[in-house]
Amino acid sequence: MQYATFEQALAKHALLSPHSIALQGSTTALTYAHLQLEVDQLRRELAFDSSCQPIAFAISNHPAWVVLDIAILGCEVPSVPLPFFFTDTQIYHAVLDAGVGTLMTDQPERFSRIFANLIIRKMTLLIAGKRVMQIDLSVPPKRLPKGTVKITYTSGTTGTPKGVCLCVESMLNVAESVVEATRITGEANHLCILPLSTLLENVAGVYAALLAGAKVHLLSSKEVGLNGTQLDAQQLHYALSDTQANTAIFIPELLNALVSVIESGALPLPNLRFLAVGGAAVSSQLLSRANKLGVPVYQGYGLSECASVVALNTKSENQVGSVGKPLQHLEIKLADDGEILVKGTHFLGYTGQADVARHEWLATGDIGTLDAQGYVYIQGRKKNMFITSFGRNVSPEWVECALLNSPYIAQACVYGEAQPWNIALIVCKPGISEKLISESIAEINQQLPDYARIKQWVPVSPFSSANQQLTPNGRLKRQAIYKVHQAAIKHLYKELA
Repeated sequence: MQYATFEQALAKHALLSPHSIALQGSTTALTYAHLQLEVDQLRRELAFDSSCQPIAFAISNHPAWVVLDIAILGCEVPSVPLPFFFTDTQIYHAVLDAGVGTLMTDQPERFSRIFANLIIRKMTLLIAGKRVMQIDLSVPPKRLPKGTVKITYTSGTTGTPKGVCLCVESMLNVAESVVEATRITGEANHLCILPLSTLLENVAGVYAALLAGAKVHLLSSKEVGLNGTQLDAQQLHYALSDTQANTAIFIPELLNALVSVIESGALPLPNLRFLAVGGAAVSSQLLSRANKLGVPVYQGYGLSECASVVALNTKSENQVGSVGKPLQHLEIKLADDGEILVKGTHFLGYTGQADVARHEWLATGDIGTLDAQGYVYIQGRKKNMFITSFGRNVSPEWVECALLNSPYIAQACVYGEAQPWNIALIVCKPGISEKLISESIAEINQQLPDYARIKQWVPVSPFSSANQQLTPNGRLKRQAIYKVHQAAIKHLYKELA
């Protein structure tokens, strides 16, 4: 590991490239020298030390987010980035679960309402040109694993967020490995598309870019085409073009939107050289569409317990359909049942639970394969595996990925637990007839073993985070989807029994 702390990296760039832009917002720009001054000044102003309770912050994408994040890291106080897409109940749970003593936000009305009965005092700070409210809370402290500097919460497929405790070493290892894998340099422009509260954008986006001495563009969600659950593909394309972004991180839905808008006549993006995509399964058909348009997309894989990225395709080593090879600081092997195991620096433990052994193999909960060249292929979540009435194990994600290779299918969700055959809920692309879908499924079935094939399918409305059927990263909430469509599923099984 080249650096022991982020401060060392910033100090180096502030000394060697003091006038280079580190953070570029829509109205605020900070050079590396200015960034270091802002961080030092804020740290003195906050006067936090390692004895303080964790500090949560909920701030929109802006240079102030990064300044605050790095300042808290330097204080060795655990930080808790809170996503705005969490419900009030999820936010309340996360703050109490981590034992947060202070909350920093640029949306004081919402958070004052959520924590009305816990507020001790409020004060306003000016951070990198943005007004941020500091809210001190009366929350009982919680025991956390030694060395915890960040607690990242993910809603996953359930409603209750789980706190993953991370140390500086783990995040630095990932950031430095990403710099090595992507060959990012100080000349690069990285555009943050995902919320900074997303660990992937925080570590593999911001931290990696700053370690390399690159420029990080921080625009509001609306400025990058994200407005709640609405996606403006034209605005997304404009943001990439206007910032001359060289790198960005996408989830599959964003990639599909960008590819569609370029197919519709939008100009290519000649400055873009590395577009990482992850967070959920990506169909080979979508990757092929992107490649035909010259979009330099590279699929990766990660999890919060490993401080985000675990494996990544690169320019020199890219196998479409895989999620790439492990980052340089990690090892991967498969358990007897096909579960992916990872060894290297990873998380310290979960909030409220015992510490974990950091140098043991970590069971990821994902089922996959490794080829002879070392590329990793993800088949699905172990917990989602179902067993047919013939005793065959089926990973629904594997079958769904095959279905998504059809040019006619937008989304798919597969079921078959304890049944003699499998059923798929299908979201058809606009203007596609059911006859075309049936013919396409018949072709896909020929590529699957008999126990994994789809015998019947049901056309359904799109799954989305707005209707609580997708996670923010685009993963299917299977139980929620089943609850909505269980009558149709049960009817088909009964009808054709």
